[in-house]
Amino acid sequence: MTSLPPGWRITVHGRIAAIGRDDWELCRLATGNTRTIKMLARSDDSRAPRLDLPDEQDDSPPEPLDSTHPLVDSLPQEDPDNPFISYDFLSALEVSGCVGAAAGWQPAHHALRDAEGHILAVVPAYVKSHSQGEYVFDHGWADAFMRAGGQYYPKLQIAVPFTPVTGPRLLIAAQTDRPAIVDALVAGLEATRTRLGASSIHATFLTNRDCGDLTERGYLLRQDRQFHWFNTGYGTFEDFLAALSARKRKMIRRERKDALAAGLTIRWLTSSDISEADWDAFYTFYIDTGSRKWGRPYLTRAFFSILGATMADRILLVFAERDGSPIAGAINFIGATTLFGRNWGAIEQHPFLHFELCYYQAMDFAIARRLATVEAGAQGEHKLLRGYRPVITRSAHSIAHEGLRRAVTDYLEHERVQVISEAIDLNGWVPFRKGG
Repeated sequence: MTSLPPGWRITVHGRIAAIGRDDWELCRLATGNTRTIKMLARSDDSRAPRLDLPDEQDDSPPEPLDSTHPLVDSLPQEDPDNPFISYDFLSALEVSGCVGAAAGWQPAHHALRDAEGHILAVVPAYVKSHSQGEYVFDHGWADAFMRAGGQYYPKLQIAVPFTPVTGPRLLIAAQTDRPAIVDALVAGLEATRTRLGASSIHATFLTNRDCGDLTERGYLLRQDRQFHWFNTGYGTFEDFLAALSARKRKMIRRERKDALAAGLTIRWLTSSDISEADWDAFYTFYIDTGSRKWGRPYLTRAFFSILGATMADRILLVFAERDGSPIAGAINFIGATTLFGRNWGAIEQHPFLHFELCYYQAMDFAIARRLATVEAGAQGEHKLLRGYRPVITRSAHSIAHEGLRRAVTDYLEHERVQVISEAIDLNGWVPFRKGG
């Protein structure tokens, strides 16, 4: 195991407050400001960095999987001010009881300091007793290991709980010392894993740089896909529609009309416009969806009040209302360049209302605010037909047991081929006009 430079020390904290807002935010903002913004763009758009991908209605067979294909290296745009790794968001999860020992998400945040006590880096980490709320699924690994007589839990998770959003996980204040700092962080995480008797370390929804740092140090690469929408300089939603095939333009216009056909209206709320009554309404929607999807919703009512007090300017609520009363809503988080869609719910069912609140209204807001990207959460091939493109997400995994590591290595090699091949194929069915 790598030894730390003289005077450096790593501490592990069960509360983010023990590290402190100033030190955490110093590391977060220093990390974000070094990120290169990259977006997928249509090939005819000269106003944005270009990544040429197959056009719609290309009848040729999918090209063979090739490590040089641009989609292989495409990642979600790395927002330089990601709200989910902020002190306020992670603290809200803790203070509201969403995470903790009882939830199976025990905070174990790592902080690295130099000999003078100056903060060098922090890592959001959790000791897990299950695999829920991660969106990178390792239940099969756990089941196989336990059937063979192993003990998969506890494990160490480097992540933002309940949030399938790519962002920095190694928050480093001093980028000039990055290699030595990453070595120290990896050593500290491995020491924690050993001390806990944990089976493994899982760093999920990684930026390209963090993923490279970890895989270079022996972590196993895993890939998956999401669907994101890219604003290539649209002035209005109609500008976006003009880039689509005629059939898809007609489909989207019909969906937007039908979603509100029952006399519903849309209202955006952000910052001081959001009241406790609004949070009450949204939580009712969230509970309805959470109970049906997960059995037990992950987030508490108190969590949203804390967000309202500490992060209201980073939040967009989109409500559908009947006669001024909300009947459905979606919550989004506002980054520097990205609108992150997270949760939604409804107490009335209307055709296409989910698409209107979660996808089309998010596009409207991104266009109005000149945001480059909309990330609308995990999974969902149905997003493809509505202008969202496939992007590759990445995670990295360190597994202590050699037999399990060999089995997972083999599994991931096959899985990566499948993920990339499917993403390339799906990208050939984006709804944009051929050549547009």
